[in-house]
Amino acid sequence: MVRIETSREINAPLEKVWSVASDMDNEPKYWHGTKSVKNLKVDGNTINREVIIAFKNSKCMETVVLNPKKSIDIQITEGPMKGSKVITISDIGGKTKVDVVWDIKLTGMMSMFTGMVKGHIEQGTKDALERISADAEKN
Repeated sequence: MVRIETSREINAPLEKVWSVASDMDNEPKYWHGTKSVKNLKVDGNTINREVIIAFKNSKCMETVVLNPKKSIDIQITEGPMKGSKVITISDIGGKTKVDVVWDIKLTGMMSMFTGMVKGHIEQGTKDALERISADAEKN
């Protein structure tokens, strides 16, 4: 398993950060490793979806659970990587802390590129948090 942990403080209230980060239909705008998202089933705060990722336009299947104003729990169940991405947000005195933890295993031929992929995901996560921060900090 590959574990990646990244955090960022955003100078915006939790509600504003949540509204940006939890807009799962706009995920490709922030997470450039995500090319497209197709929701297959929405049941309350749970979304089953098909995601096309940047690596060779590969398809992943995911289950997303939104825990309002607390976390986004993404389980990657099929595709070239399996595991989870959990985004947790918390109020820190008027600002918001966002923590992202990936626990993934690369499958098939992709497992040969674990080190390179880990670096890309880590940088992509930092870049995504930068874009989320920029939108959340807008008035």
